[in-house]
Amino acid sequence: MKISVFGLGYVGVVAAGCMAADGHTVIGVDPSKTKVDLINKGVPPIVEKDIGEIVAAAAATGQLSATEDARKAVMETDISLICVGTPSQLNGSLDLRYVRKVCEEIGATLKDKAAFHVVVARSTMLPGTMRDVVIPTLEEFSGKVAGKDFGVCNNPEFLREGTAVWDYRNPPKTVIGETDGKSGDVLASLYEGLDAPMIRTTVEVAEMVKYVDNVWHALKVGFANEIGNICKQLDIDSHKVMEIFCKDTKLNLSPYYLKPGFAFGGSCLPKDVRALTYKGRALDLNLPILSSILPSNELQIAKGYDMIVNKGKRKVGVLGFSFKAGTDDLRESPVVEVIERLLGKGFDLKLYDKNVNIAALTGANRDYILNHIPHISKIMVSTVEEVLEHADVIVIGNGAKEFGSIASQLKPEQQIVDLVRVSALEGNGDSYDGICW
Repeated sequence: MKISVFGLGYVGVVAAGCMAADGHTVIGVDPSKTKVDLINKGVPPIVEKDIGEIVAAAAATGQLSATEDARKAVMETDISLICVGTPSQLNGSLDLRYVRKVCEEIGATLKDKAAFHVVVARSTMLPGTMRDVVIPTLEEFSGKVAGKDFGVCNNPEFLREGTAVWDYRNPPKTVIGETDGKSGDVLASLYEGLDAPMIRTTVEVAEMVKYVDNVWHALKVGFANEIGNICKQLDIDSHKVMEIFCKDTKLNLSPYYLKPGFAFGGSCLPKDVRALTYKGRALDLNLPILSSILPSNELQIAKGYDMIVNKGKRKVGVLGFSFKAGTDDLRESPVVEVIERLLGKGFDLKLYDKNVNIAALTGANRDYILNHIPHISKIMVSTVEEVLEHADVIVIGNGAKEFGSIASQLKPEQQIVDLVRVSALEGNGDSYDGICW
């Protein structure tokens, strides 16, 4: 394939060099004459392991060249990769001037190009930038329609400086956000030889994935350092602690607990977060990440409450209010907290939870239900149907399987607030509201 790469920094040079080494004809584009001249001499303008040999070999065979002429590069290639910088501004927002400039240049050339051309954004940009900046600029300067007259994709990179070439060859995943299938097919063909999952999705999801990755990495570093600071004060080997922590790939390093939804609760997590942050304070340590966990959880409880209240209905039914499905444990259940706030505001509630009903009769939590939350036990009902008959707003509080079959029983005017994502209920249009989706 014939590829033009706009921006000869870390991302652009690595992409250009590796694609040229794969047999593609690559033209690098940059306004810096110095960078262009270096590439044409077979010298990379960056210091990065292995890239020197790759650029030298590709330039020698003619697979890789560079130019300052954006129009020439677009006219002579099938696909353009935007790899320009998006530096931070003082307020934290991104400086998109280089992205806009490149899109103007590409768009102006596409105006005069008959062949279908694919424009791929590799630069890191906040969600919405493709729809709000990249596509409108390309369309304005080309006079053409994205997804019809030319293709647009978002293709985030997952490269680390120092190991960028290895990362390019061994990515954890390849993510393609596409406006149309034809463009996605063209871009996907560039990565056919890579042993990595290929994910094709919307441009918005692709934009967001890059930020989730990097912020998660930053959070891991900060979390490990705060644990390390506690361990040092207690004369505990923090590396041994974290080595053992990382052995657990079923829960600790896994997809578990990483699905957006409602707040956590139960007998362990709130109590243990509280205890460890208390210990940190006792050691005179400032632990901003650990100390923000419970306040963040409280905000999610408040969000769930607000979603229910904002429906403007007084009759509310809750399906599932133990802290998670398959248990009768109500200790620090975030759904119970929401129920108590609603009761305090005079809402008319009915509650159903099969496991809690059983516990109220014979279970270990009988005393807790009858003596600590008797106001809640009085509004519990024994069937789902009683809740559905009563309520104008149905709250799905946990993921019990039986709640997935209620879609056919709902009345058109009933509102749904789903805290766990019951997929069978998502087809209810405007009457359905998920807490994080």
